[in-house]
Amino acid sequence: MGTVVDDAASVEFHDFFERHYAELSRLAHLLTGEADAADDLAADALLALWHRWDRVRSADHPLAYARGVVANLARTRIRSAVRERRRITLFWSQREEKTENPDVAGVVDVQSALRRLPFRKRACVVLRHAFDLSEKDTALALGISVGTVKSQTSKGMAELQKLLGPQGAPRKVQHAVLTVRTGQAGGRNR
Repeated sequence: MGTVVDDAASVEFHDFFERHYAELSRLAHLLTGEADAADDLAADALLALWHRWDRVRSADHPLAYARGVVANLARTRIRSAVRERRRITLFWSQREEKTENPDVAGVVDVQSALRRLPFRKRACVVLRHAFDLSEKDTALALGISVGTVKSQTSKGMAELQKLLGPQGAPRKVQHAVLTVRTGQAGGRNR
């Protein structure tokens, strides 16, 4: 039988969950590029928060902490996927396949370009431009300095411009961000 404190914590967590689940899921989607995994990552992050809810709820910035948990889970998922791809590549390395005419449209795709960025740059670009977080809030969510956020965001945007082409790259990035933010990127609505 729960105590009044336990019930109050449960109600508080449920409110936090309702307010922030969709945002955390969108963050996971933009960081991993996997719409199907985004809900699972957000749920896993919130489960981890629930296990430490007494500590989290007394923190200065519980949402920043939650974003950091999502970012760490996304990083782990990406690293696992990279290791798996390397194993597959080693297995199939005896076969040589060359592509004569690469698919330029695939390179231009913003989500594809985001996946090509190193994780920290991708996280900074997504949090700053897709979630409109301040440099301070982004630094808080990722556990890095404001200066690192500035440099990683700048470098990430420069790399995206190289990947997307100099003409209209910021417009393409903003359009893609708005599409994902409003849940029109296909798949499930967030």
